[in-house]
Amino acid sequence: MSDELKKEDSPEAALPADPEGPSARETTGTVLERHNVLSSLDDIQQKLVEAQQSAEAFKDQLLRKAAEFENYKRRVEGEFAALIRNANEEILFSLIPVVEDFARSLKAGKEPDDAEAVRQGVELIYQKFTKLLEQQGLVPFSSLGKPFDVDFHDALLQVPRSDVPSGTVVEEVEKGYMLHDRVLRHAKVVVSTGGPDGPAAGKKPADA
Repeated sequence: MSDELKKEDSPEAALPADPEGPSARETTGTVLERHNVLSSLDDIQQKLVEAQQSAEAFKDQLLRKAAEFENYKRRVEGEFAALIRNANEEILFSLIPVVEDFARSLKAGKEPDDAEAVRQGVELIYQKFTKLLEQQGLVPFSSLGKPFDVDFHDALLQVPRSDVPSGTVVEEVEKGYMLHDRVLRHAKVVVSTGGPDGPAAGKKPADA
């Protein structure tokens, strides 16, 4: 009995129970933690939905851009094909009168004693055709009497010529042509070796 009275009279027995003891604090912490986890899951799910929506929007935009580019590509290819197909339209149209002149000259050539008329007709056609080529930027260049130049000439032969310096073009076998500012066809030429001590006549040069 005395021991029981001592326990009841002790200060620890007089203290009321802690309503927020260890069990209550643990329960509250668990609830808060679970609430935070759920909130985080909601945020993640919301962000996932937004990311999916953005991805769908970008995918739709990409598909539309790809379709637009494909249409643009087809249009450009068609325009380029038409450009290639009609690139020579202007020059071909300009050639029609030349062909007609040839036809008239051939017809006139069938008449007896009309050789002069044929000659004049052919000369007229040549002048017209040359002018047409010049309008397209194609012009011949002269090589006779000029120094041999590998950028403009193809040497067929070397011949001894004491009257001109060595390396001079003394004969044009085929005329060279320029197209605007570049050589379209090199001139085929015969080149002088100078005096009789040069290479043998008729010898092909090393850089031909």
